[in-house]
This record gives sequence, structure tokens and C-alpha cells, in this order.
Amino acid sequence: MEHKYPGSDLLDSRSDRIATSIAVISDIHGNAPALLAVLDDISRRGIDTIINLGDSLFGPIDPVGTAELLMGDSRILSIQGNCDEILLQPSADSETFTFVKPRLTPRMLEWIRSFPATRTFDNLFFCHGTPEANDRYLLEKVTEEGVRLKSSAELASELAGIDHDYIFCGHSHVFRTEKLPDGRTIVNVGSVGLPAYEDELPFPHVMESGLPDADYASLERRPDGSWEVRPIAVPYDFESAAVLAERAGRADYAFAIRTGRALR
Repeated sequence: MEHKYPGSDLLDSRSDRIATSIAVISDIHGNAPALLAVLDDISRRGIDTIINLGDSLFGPIDPVGTAELLMGDSRILSIQGNCDEILLQPSADSETFTFVKPRLTPRMLEWIRSFPATRTFDNLFFCHGTPEANDRYLLEKVTEEGVRLKSSAELASELAGIDHDYIFCGHSHVFRTEKLPDGRTIVNVGSVGLPAYEDELPFPHVMESGLPDADYASLERRPDGSWEVRPIAVPYDFESAAVLAERAGRADYAFAIRTGRALR
């Protein structure tokens, strides 16, 4: 089924300066030290609009500190990731949920509830997973044999109805860019706070960036209206974040934060 998506929603709340530079972040997973380093880097670059692709607080590090940083920064516009949606449930069979949910205030939960599923601006489209589902990978397909990249034909089918020139996503935590034959560019902006993880669904698999840095993307508008997309890896004090994960009893998070690899 083909879907059409609304036009720019960023112009409603931002000045024309958004037309020249944007930062796109995703998958912070409660890692406040990583987020702070990325926000400082964005400030140094003079970027005044930030699109947050979701999964912001779901992690055993510092979800409250992460929420305070995001809610207190007027530059940031967020969308709802699958883990944000989980936090709105009354309960979940998840060790991370059990850690995070009791720490969140009603105001924080209302803030999460306010996130739209997607955002657009000009020729840019932003989602967490795919345009239709925040819990599915856009560029990758998980099979019983492992993870593979989707073909151009698969991507074109999945993006039917998206007529924007650039599609930005997160969810897999691995920075990757794909150019479709029709000229559209798909960018996964990686993860600010969790560079690797292991998952059981839809089949057991791992996602790994291989580095402990905090990843995001910067966009600079060219005179012809196209955008220069730069992957940015920000070094930060990942050891402090890993120690917080260990104190919460999460060796898996601590290992991933230190190494960019999944503990298995």
C-alpha cells in the first residue's frame, strides 16, 4: 500500500536558519555523558536545529539526566522510537524497562507521548525505523542466517510514497548511507549512546558499530538545494557511562559502550 506523508512540519516552529544546517541524532538510550558530548560538538559547529530520531531514555545509565538535557534544549525536535513507545506502557518484560520507568516523572512521560512518528522538512524525511514502523530496520533485513543489507528494489518498495530526496533513520545503531537508483539517499545516523547490542527478534542477531564514539550526522545545505551529509564520531568519556551501566548490573551495556561490540 502506498502512503503519502505530510510536508514540512519544521517550518512551523523554526526560523529560516534551519534551511542551512541541521544535526540528526538517534538512539541515545539514556547515555547522558555521550549526549552531552554530542550537544557540545553541535554547538561548536554553530548548528541550531537538532532532530532526535528517538529511543532516548531506554538504558541503564542516566535516563533522568538524559531527559533533562533533551527537554531543556530548545534546539531539539524529537520523534518517537520503539523504545520510547515501550516506556508509555504500564509494564513490560524488560530489565531495562524496570530500571527506567520508575525514575521518570509524569512530565517526562507526557513529553515522550507528545512525539510524532515522523517529521519532515523540505526534501528531508525523518523516521526512527521505517516510515511505517519504528521497530523495523530500514536498511537491514534480519534472517535466520544473519543480517544482510536490503536490495535497492526492496528499499524502493518500502519507501513507496516517500518522495523526499533524503530519508534519515536510526534503530540499527550503525551509521550507513545508501543511494537508490532513483537518486534518493537513505542515511542511518548511528547511535549517540549505545554502539552495539544483541537482540532476539525477529531472529537472534547483533548490531555493532565497532567503535565507542558517539555518532550523529550533520547536514549542510548546498546552493543547489542538495545537502552535504557528514558522519560525525564524537569521542567522550565512555568509561564513566560504562561504570554507571555496571552499577546497574548491566555488563552487556558496559561492554558495548567500551568496545562498540556486543557481549556474547
